[in-house]
Amino acid sequence: MVFPWDDSRRAFTDAAEWYTETVGLVGDRWNRPGLGEWDVRALVGHTSRSLLTVELYLAKPAAVVDVASAADYFRATRAAAADSAVAERGRDAGAALGADPVVAVAQLAARVLPLVETCHGTELVTTVAGGMRLADYLPTRTFELTVHTLDLAAALGVPARVPATAAAQALRIVADLAVADGLAGPLLLAATGRTGLPAGYSIL
Repeated sequence: MVFPWDDSRRAFTDAAEWYTETVGLVGDRWNRPGLGEWDVRALVGHTSRSLLTVELYLAKPAAVVDVASAADYFRATRAAAADSAVAERGRDAGAALGADPVVAVAQLAARVLPLVETCHGTELVTTVAGGMRLADYLPTRTFELTVHTLDLAAALGVPARVPATAAAQALRIVADLAVADGLAGPLLLAATGRTGLPAGYSIL
């Protein structure tokens, strides 16, 4: 699916602002369980990379398009996402936020969001999966921000008020992956209240 650039930019901004606001609710709970083997600090650190990689990849222009869509990006990075190195990078990213992670995340968002506003979506960036148009890569960052801010909200026990723009884009990616991989049936049955999802079900 191709997402209109203005919609993607709005969804990314809304997701980033929701993430930043939720980080501001952590208080003294940085060492509490976050997600899997991550504590809250590591979860926040990993999620911050959804902002940081936009900045880093824009500084590394690509020559060609290797990955044509957000869904293709997730398919291309499945093996890497399961690597134990991802967990370690999350911990490292959490540590890199320093003594005041709330300020660090706010400063990162204050750099990246205006940068995205200057872009047209046609920029070619070098991602971990290969060259992509920014318009195709940015929705993957919105997806990550949205899902991991949900994780953070759950860890903190606060309401998950997902921005509508970000939720709509993330769900479209879920639908694209589910349909392409033959996983739409169980998802539709669960979403319509007929049955729960099978154990271990994931579109990633």
